Amino acid sequence: MSTAFTTRTLDITTGTTETVADLTADCAAFLRETAEGRDGLLNIFVPHATAGIAVLETGAGSDEDLLAALRDLLPADNRWHHRHGTPGHGRDHVLPALVPPHATLPVVAGHMALGTWQSVCLVDTNTSNTDRRVRLSFLG
Repeated sequence: MSTAFTTRTLDITTGTTETVADLTADCAAFLRETAEGRDGLLNIFVPHATAGIAVLETGAGSDEDLLAALRDLLPADNRWHHRHGTPGHGRDHVLPALVPPHATLPVVAGHMALGTWQSVCLVDTNTSNTDRRVRLSFLG
């Protein structure tokens, strides 16, 4: 079996509020250009210490529920040892332990094998850094 590895970066602006940004269309477009109908793996990676990648339902409130749960688990207050930046910024550095900075998805016939309601999302609670880079890599 022949294998090919292709990688590309996306530049995402998340804004000044906590964000769940849907990357599913970007991932699908990348696969249309690179997978050429092959089976393989798609890796999505965010090389930032304060952001993560999640696979979840969007548009029905689950994205807001995720942000609310993260606010409950990781309050933006002065309890954090990591204290530079905005108040409570230390919690942003704990986020990747709960929402990892990567996801690997199966690709079948050039398409992500996601469930009906699943989307690939960038989760960013750091309101001080609005510019994010996401690396998409296909091996197939």
